[in-house]
Amino acid sequence: MSIAPAALFAAFAACALGGALAQPAPAPLAPLAHSALLAVDAAPAAGGLVLRVRRATDQTPVVVSDLAVVIDGKSEPATAQADGSWLVSRPAGMQDAGKPVEVTVGHDGIHEVLSGRLAPSAGASSAASPGAAAAGAASSSAAPSGAASSGAARLISGSHKQFFWWILNIAVVLIAAIAISRRIS
Repeated sequence: MSIAPAALFAAFAACALGGALAQPAPAPLAPLAHSALLAVDAAPAAGGLVLRVRRATDQTPVVVSDLAVVIDGKSEPATAQADGSWLVSRPAGMQDAGKPVEVTVGHDGIHEVLSGRLAPSAGASSAASPGAAAAGAASSSAAPSGAASSGAARLISGSHKQFFWWILNIAVVLIAAIAISRRIS
């Protein structure tokens, strides 16, 4: 085996391994609820639901001192994450689509209660999306129901785009390696 085919094989193997080990991008946060001061965004994540609280006016993160979540009338534990978001643990396969959510946020010495409804995610029926819920339109907002589905559609196309780019990258490397090996010989 000459050096050019060996290099080609090594490049192909490295690209294939990198594509196989690539982790899917986390689901984008979508609006869940808002008030005059705050907005709460949510997205499904491994093991539950991720919530992020931000100021409604300038979109900056809020230092939250306390956060309580009630989904469909049942209190759920929320854990602060290092990046400032909160993780609400949910059992795998839990169907939360359409359930009402009430988030009580303690910040700046006050407590605000924000209400919204969880909308179905793109993979609501698949086991790959624990919690099977994404953020939907808040009950106090006038967002159309199509807004939640367009975010879900973007989630599907985004993961397929990443896979497409990996395949395209591998094809370009293979074509370049073949062209170089033919020029050398």
